[in-house]
Amino acid sequence: MRLSKSVKEAQIMNKHDIRRDDYMLRGKLKNKGYDWWWHSLTARNAETGEEKPFFIEFFVINPAIGGDKPVFGQTPEKNIPSYLMVKCGWWGEDKAQLHRFFGINEMTVSQGVPFCISAGDCICSETELKGSVKISDSANHPEWMSDDGEMSWNLRVSKKVAFNVGYGAGKLSRALNSLEMYWHAEGMKTAYEGEIIANDVEYVVTPETSYGYADKNWGSDFTSPWVWLSSNRMTSGLSGEELGDSVFDIGGGRPKAFDIVFNRKLLSNFWYEGRDYEFNLSKFWTFTKTKFDCRETDDEIIWNVRQETLRAIMETEVHCKKKDMLLVCYEAPDGVKRHNRLWNGGNGEGTIKLYEKKHGKVVLIDNIIADHIGCEYGEYC
Repeated sequence: MRLSKSVKEAQIMNKHDIRRDDYMLRGKLKNKGYDWWWHSLTARNAETGEEKPFFIEFFVINPAIGGDKPVFGQTPEKNIPSYLMVKCGWWGEDKAQLHRFFGINEMTVSQGVPFCISAGDCICSETELKGSVKISDSANHPEWMSDDGEMSWNLRVSKKVAFNVGYGAGKLSRALNSLEMYWHAEGMKTAYEGEIIANDVEYVVTPETSYGYADKNWGSDFTSPWVWLSSNRMTSGLSGEELGDSVFDIGGGRPKAFDIVFNRKLLSNFWYEGRDYEFNLSKFWTFTKTKFDCRETDDEIIWNVRQETLRAIMETEVHCKKKDMLLVCYEAPDGVKRHNRLWNGGNGEGTIKLYEKKHGKVVLIDNIIADHIGCEYGEYC
């Protein structure tokens, strides 16, 4: 069977590359580097059916200097940190982020693909997430950067649509460690299935209503500003129908390559019902232009992003209530915690106006309504 041109183009743009999900802490990054695998999803209360957004992350930092026990940076001794951190939690008015730490020698990491990282009862792979975290004394351990609470999970993972940023995270760039912070979204649309138990409440996760996301970041430092927006729970403003084969993903802030700073740049991709619209500064031939503004009010974080290429325009506005969001915590490879107001949420709502340029005219493709938006914004302070 011969594929149509549109189908072939879709396959090219939805380009999965599980090599980019591999463990990246080699060479210089073993001593000064981090690598993390992030997952976020929606589950339903097993008794009431009420929705709740959750996140799970496996985060490794400075493995070459570690040992049998985790080494924390946020202590009076100001150590260089080294550990595997299993981060999990949920958003909403009862929000929590929970951190469980392992020494580097306690973890097992596969070399090559598909990746797998494990320690204790915690496992993260391309197709599976299992684990548990229970914290009860965080007030006496600020170095944990954690709340009190408990959560366990057993999930199957199926990554449906990828955002492959191209040469920026390609093999040569990785070999040269040319970027300060790398990004790859192997599952910007991901289906999860299984169960989560949070503070003794059971939640059921189904593929159709998980509205899931999976990506990874790695490098030698973080970015400031830090911006992320993504959702695959969207409705057409023109037809009123749910867009079952759509997802958008926006990320970046201040990329740095070979000490050259690209200020206020974002990468994004909108997979709209099988058609791909990418806005990527590394693909210079598309002439991508980006303008964005992120601001904090008394009760909200607001994102406005406008991106344009020779082919399309995407205008995004997202709001998320601060009462539902976390100030998410990370320490950098040098042990300094620079992001102290990194707002992170899973309950964002917004609109995306998508236009295509055709025969010298700008045509509205759709005015999309989105919710269940994963969102992040912060700057060093």
